[in-house]
Amino acid sequence: MATLPVDELFELEASALEATDAAGELESLAEVEREYLGKKGSIRRQMRRLGQLDQSDRPAFGKAVNDVATRVEARLTERRASLKAAEREAALEAPNFDPTLPGITVGQGALHPLTLIDWRLDEIFRSMGFYVLDYPEVDSEYFNFEGLNIPADHPARDMQDTFWLTNGQLLRTHTSAGQVRTMREFAPPFKAIFPGRVFRYESTDASHDHTFHQVEGIYIDREVSVAHLISSMKTLLSEVFGREVKVRLRPGYFPFVEPGFELDISCLVCGGDGCSVCKQSGWVELLPCGLIHPNVLRAGGLDPDEWQGWAFGLGMSRLVMMRYQIEDIRHLLGGDVRFWSQFTGTGLE
Repeated sequence: MATLPVDELFELEASALEATDAAGELESLAEVEREYLGKKGSIRRQMRRLGQLDQSDRPAFGKAVNDVATRVEARLTERRASLKAAEREAALEAPNFDPTLPGITVGQGALHPLTLIDWRLDEIFRSMGFYVLDYPEVDSEYFNFEGLNIPADHPARDMQDTFWLTNGQLLRTHTSAGQVRTMREFAPPFKAIFPGRVFRYESTDASHDHTFHQVEGIYIDREVSVAHLISSMKTLLSEVFGREVKVRLRPGYFPFVEPGFELDISCLVCGGDGCSVCKQSGWVELLPCGLIHPNVLRAGGLDPDEWQGWAFGLGMSRLVMMRYQIEDIRHLLGGDVRFWSQFTGTGLE
């Protein structure tokens, strides 16, 4: 086996210290650090020699390498501080330096409007006795479709263009995918909401995006009614907007509820006059809802002769647009800092 190679190690140390002292700027100092102490640096590479040494010599050589690295790192830190101080002194002596100029303003962050509404909805529904739950964005075909009374040959699948994954899973197309999970998880009676992102493989426009947010709500009890559902939804909207909001209820078809309804809200962007958000109709589809279909109750392990329920799927992205007068849904996930800055210190929080 090779003898203890400490002479070469100490030569490396001397070379590193000399290069450190000779570095005249921070960039060249960083290069010295990479050359000697980086992951592939010449000092760190000495550890590879441990396998060539007698086992009894390895602890001493390993300690010697670490000690050398520590001394070189200390000299680098000292030199870095010296160079920074020199740069600062040079800047202070520069003819164009003006110490009376104000400092750089640090920008204040803002909560995303989706976050603001999400938190507000959690607060409202908790006050009404609802659980607030979370379910996976990547789900199975069963929970997203079949358990919701949407078999493979059902035409309703054409309404929800789906992102399929190579393992047979999918990106959930609606938060309704949590309905059956909830019924299997909690013993009735119970009330719950589960907000989150959903995904649709579709074209985008002012009121549609491939990724958006919903809030699913479900209420299971021995006797439920449409009147109770409508009352809960009106309470929700009045709490969010701080006033009574004009709504309308019209028949709607959804395989997992019977009867089903569409609860529309008068467009608050245009005041009902017609715009790109409401497609010139003056109304925005906001809240599909209805009484839970018996087949869905059975999929959740409940006897429809004993238990009833209602459910809704609130379009949270559209609710945000109405609350903050946002004319294009694509702004919500667009990442434009100029857009988010409007929500800082405006009282919208």
